[in-house]
Amino acid sequence: MKALVALILLVQLPIHKAVPAAPPAPLGCDDPESEAAAEAAVNYINGHSHHGYKFALNRIEDIRVVPQGPNNDIIFLELDLLETKCPILSPTPLANCTVRSFTEHAVEGDCDVKLQKVDGTFSVLASKCHSHADSSEDILKVCPDCPLLASLNNTEVLETVSAALNDYNSKTTDSYLRLLEIGRAKIQYHPGHVVATEFAVGATNCSAEEAKANVGACQLLPEDQSNFGFCTAVMVKGPSQDLQVDCQLYGHQVPAPDPPLLSWVFQPTGQDTSAGLAPSAVGVTNHNLGLFHNNPVASESSSSEILRSMLSAKSVTKRAVAEAAQHDKVPRPVGFVPPPPPCPGKIRHFDI
Repeated sequence: MKALVALILLVQLPIHKAVPAAPPAPLGCDDPESEAAAEAAVNYINGHSHHGYKFALNRIEDIRVVPQGPNNDIIFLELDLLETKCPILSPTPLANCTVRSFTEHAVEGDCDVKLQKVDGTFSVLASKCHSHADSSEDILKVCPDCPLLASLNNTEVLETVSAALNDYNSKTTDSYLRLLEIGRAKIQYHPGHVVATEFAVGATNCSAEEAKANVGACQLLPEDQSNFGFCTAVMVKGPSQDLQVDCQLYGHQVPAPDPPLLSWVFQPTGQDTSAGLAPSAVGVTNHNLGLFHNNPVASESSSSEILRSMLSAKSVTKRAVAEAAQHDKVPRPVGFVPPPPPCPGKIRHFDI
């Protein structure tokens, strides 16, 4: 009898359906974890670039996190970067590199990066980047007299670089320098005719004096003795004529331990050698962040996997947000202002 009564009472008890826990809110673009992942990604990109300049983070456009297990996440980042004044060969830490101003004809980089975070440590699995200079129209609206970026195979640019190298080598008692690549060039026509160039150089196994006898025998120093540097040159062609050259050598640096698998936008023209420059040193773009890279330990066989994975990650996150909204039935007070969307993040320098 007692068992029957207990059974009846048990049947009469209200049944509470278990409500599944809402998934965690999406990670915001300005959250500390997002910024840490972006820092790892930017360091990786700069470390695997061999042309142009170092790039700095301007904004985190989007971040998606796909959990893989305990303390194991796959993270997809969309980053906006800006070119700095530090050549890629410079040993200057990125934190000490100045971002080029808008009026210096800024260059922006767009990157998609896939990372893995295991026990708090980030590792980049793959990256896809391209870069572009700001439009001339935008620059001229703000600064009508500012010189714009010139093509790197422009005859005046090549002549200026050649004259600058000849001038420097004729005055130094150190190693004879050879051109590695031209990084930037601008030509101003008013009020004076001025050509400004920036280019990377490497020391050879000849002294400047030895090069006078047989410059063709001068080769870049071997890897264990390499000494790279960077030069700026300004040639005033009118109303008077003047040439100013400044070169800085960085000294020998130990190369990166893992050679990257890159596909560069930078291509030699192989046509205009009127200034006596090696065709392989002359490019046609002013920005060299066009690369695809897959970490050899990653499972992807192509960087196109990044884009497919990004789309998949976005759909997963959207579902999570929608499910969380179904459980969020808390009434909002009058005048309640919802928090800003988690992405895109703040602009650190300027928008172009």
